Amino acid sequence: MVSFLPILFPSRKRSGVVPVSCNYFPHRQNLDILPIDEAKQALTLLHAAGMKKLNISGGEPFLQPEFIGEIFRFCKEELKLESTSVVNNGSKVTERWLDQYGQYLDIMAISCDSFDPEANILIGRSDNGTGHHISRVFKVAQWCHERGIRLKINTVVNTHNWQEDMSYAIEELNPFRWKVFQVLLLDGENTGSESGSLRDARAMVISNDQFKSFLDRHSRLDCLNMCFLDSRGGVKKPGRSVLKVGVHEALKDAGFDEAAFVKRGGIFDWGGKKKTTLDW
Repeated sequence: MVSFLPILFPSRKRSGVVPVSCNYFPHRQNLDILPIDEAKQALTLLHAAGMKKLNISGGEPFLQPEFIGEIFRFCKEELKLESTSVVNNGSKVTERWLDQYGQYLDIMAISCDSFDPEANILIGRSDNGTGHHISRVFKVAQWCHERGIRLKINTVVNTHNWQEDMSYAIEELNPFRWKVFQVLLLDGENTGSESGSLRDARAMVISNDQFKSFLDRHSRLDCLNMCFLDSRGGVKKPGRSVLKVGVHEALKDAGFDEAAFVKRGGIFDWGGKKKTTLDW
């Protein structure tokens, strides 16, 4: 069964420029934009073949915000897909876009490799030298939480971040999922000019032991925090974790109406059927 549609949405220029570069990212020069009608036709065919989910990644999908917004609307309203998601670096996401199209997006995945500004510069995620990438990630995360869009963080572990402890930052971002990758070399994509690549990530490769040490350092994290969901407003907004603030404080985030709960029969005999003791 088809689970996703790998369509790339780069800028209209053929140079493959993205708003935030990174030194390991496989880069192509000859990507074009699929006309919206053709994209919808392809999605319709895939849906008929059993497609349930759509994930859009790049490049940077938000270089074409209206395009992907219309694609998500089409997939949710007309194809009735179960899940839609987008992978991006957060630099081009706006509240205006989220207000217009966020209702059609289930998961916002943001690429964030480090919470150290200097490490981001070495990695290449310097937001064109502005250093605003980290604050931008937190801002987009907040917007998503406010709108009930599930947040996912993607991190590529490399020579510049494998010793970093990201626990505090990840806990603050509170994603429902944190996906961690080991940097990968793809011949002809990020292996230097000798192979015809525009990128050279060879100096960023780490050993399996280094990658494991990163995983071990963050093993205590559980991105599925114990929390209540506030379903008011037609969205499910996660509250604060029970483990952090306690049950009574966490319940304040749930929008729980005790009177309505009792009225709809929420209190009943929910125990198992008691066994009868037979006296022979």
